[in-house]
Amino acid sequence: MIPRERIDYSPVVSRPPLRLPEGARLVVWPVLALEEWDISRPMARTVIPPPQGQTLVPDVPNWTWHEYGMRVGFWRLRHVYDGLGISPTVTLNARVCETYPQVVEACLKSNWELNAHSFEQIPMHRLEDERAVIKRTIDTIEHLSGKRPRGWFGPGLTQTYDTLDYLAEAGIEYIGDWVLDDEPVTIRTTSRPIVALPYNFEIHDIVMMALQHHPSDVLYHRALDHFECLYEESAERPKIMAIACHPYLSGVPHRIRHVQRAFEAILGRKGVVAWNGERILDWYLSQRPL
Repeated sequence: MIPRERIDYSPVVSRPPLRLPEGARLVVWPVLALEEWDISRPMARTVIPPPQGQTLVPDVPNWTWHEYGMRVGFWRLRHVYDGLGISPTVTLNARVCETYPQVVEACLKSNWELNAHSFEQIPMHRLEDERAVIKRTIDTIEHLSGKRPRGWFGPGLTQTYDTLDYLAEAGIEYIGDWVLDDEPVTIRTTSRPIVALPYNFEIHDIVMMALQHHPSDVLYHRALDHFECLYEESAERPKIMAIACHPYLSGVPHRIRHVQRAFEAILGRKGVVAWNGERILDWYLSQRPL
């Protein structure tokens, strides 16, 4: 199936509104990506282009840029999240369980949700056997954490036409790759339905910082502008706002205070709560059973 065959078109203004509990009106969904960049391959992102514009392997400068995020940036972000009582969804390349076990153990100690992010940061289109990689990913995370992940983000948010069917077969219950709504959406597969939780590419540090090359404080200003629109609309129907961070971008010294003050300002408003993906999914299913 192509994506349009998996969902019905549904104007947001024509749906019966969902209801959040206990006076809540807007859910912030913090997402933290932890990835494995294999130095024997071209890097997933670059901050410094190679000389003469030709991809080089090994790409030591850009590998170390990512490595800073795992050695330092993650711990800086964890301090902010824990200090604000935020429990993010950790979208995890499963190989991180092997290469950075202390990082994954810290996530578990903070009771953060582990979400599957394939095994390594390789697009799904380039895998010889998607099914096998999905199974290896889920099994690896379960082996370390004792719990099978319920959600999935594709590496680089990639999917083939068959990925969703393979994910549903493997027991995945929700994805975060689709950005087509402010509310959860039920998706058809060849076996059982899964849910697309509301994600966005705009309040996302890769888009703002690595692609659009904005100053550091734009993360705060754009997040607040985005929030104010959703917050006004949430007086009539609840809204969900994802904020995506990567340790090598949001965890650096010149951005971390903007990340912190964005969360502080948003969570300081009446009726705003921070939930992980599992909690959003369970809330949605309680009102829209599959």
